[in-house]
Amino acid sequence: MKTINIAVIDYPGGMKSAIEGLSELFGMASRLSEERPEGVHFEIRVLPGAELTDLSAVVTDTPQVIILPPCIEGGFYTDEQPVLSEWLKSMHAAGVLLCSVCAGAFILAQTGLLNQRAATTHWMLADRLAQRFPDIRVDDSKILINDGDLITAGGLMAWLDLGLELVAQFGSPALMRQLGKHLVVDTAPRQQRYYRCFMPPFDHGDRAVLKSQHYLQSHSQASVTVKQLAEECHLTERTFLRRFVRATGYKPKEYIQQLRISKACDALESSADSIELIALSSGYDDVSAFRKVFIKITGLTPREFRRRFSAQT
Repeated sequence: MKTINIAVIDYPGGMKSAIEGLSELFGMASRLSEERPEGVHFEIRVLPGAELTDLSAVVTDTPQVIILPPCIEGGFYTDEQPVLSEWLKSMHAAGVLLCSVCAGAFILAQTGLLNQRAATTHWMLADRLAQRFPDIRVDDSKILINDGDLITAGGLMAWLDLGLELVAQFGSPALMRQLGKHLVVDTAPRQQRYYRCFMPPFDHGDRAVLKSQHYLQSHSQASVTVKQLAEECHLTERTFLRRFVRATGYKPKEYIQQLRISKACDALESSADSIELIALSSGYDDVSAFRKVFIKITGLTPREFRRRFSAQT
C-alpha cells in the first residue's frame, strides 16, 4: 500500500472546519481504499500556526502535498510571509505539489510560482488578487484549477473539491466517486461562476460614473446607449467610456448584461415565472439571445440554473 503524505498549514485565521474536514476526508478515503485495488493511505499532518516561524525545523520529512486552507479572519494571508514563502518555494523545488483554497492563493502567490499561470480564488477576492499580483491569470469562474504542480481552489468550501481532486489523482477516480457517495456530495465538475453574484464597485469616487450606475440599477431592462449615459453625465462618449471602464472594470454593455442576468437569476430562484417572461422582464425580447448571454455569464442554461437553485423545485 502506498502512502501519500499531506501537510495542511494551520496559519493564523485559517478556517478550522476546513483543516479538520480535510483530515477527516482523507481518513475516510484511506479506509475506503482498504477494500479497493488502489491500496492508498493518506497520512495527514497539520502544521500548527505557532511554529510557522521556522518551518524547516518543524518539517523533517518532505510531504508529497502541501495545502494552504481558506481564511475566515485576520490579515495573515495578505501580509508578507517571507519565511513561509521561502519554505514553500523550497518544497516546490523538491517536487512537492502545492495547493491553495480561497484566500490561501494570496500566500501561494507570494512565492511567485503562480506568475504567468492560471489560478483561482474566492470570487470576492479575485480582483484584489489580480491587482496585487498582475502576473497571475486570475480566473474566478473556476472552482478548481489543476496546473500539475500547483492546484488552486476557489470558495471557502472548495476544500471539498480539492480533497476529492487529490483522492482521484493519488488514488483513482473510482475511489473519489465512492468517497463522494459516502459524503453525499456532488463529484461532478462545478464552476464557481454558478454561485457568483454581480457586485459592482460604488466606492470608486467618480461621481459621474456613480450617477450612471444608479440610473442603470433601475433601468437595466430598458434599451440604454452609451450616448444617452454620456449625455446624462455631461461628458463626451469617449470620455465617459474611458471613465466608466476605469471605475467599474466593465464596458457599459457588459455592465448592463451583468445587471440583467443578476436580476434574471433572482427571478429564476424565487419565482415560478416562465423563462420567456423572465427574459422579457430582464430586458431581452429575444429568448435565444437571453439564453446565450445567461450561459456566458453563469455557465448554466436558465433551466439548469433554476433546477440547481430554485426554491420552487
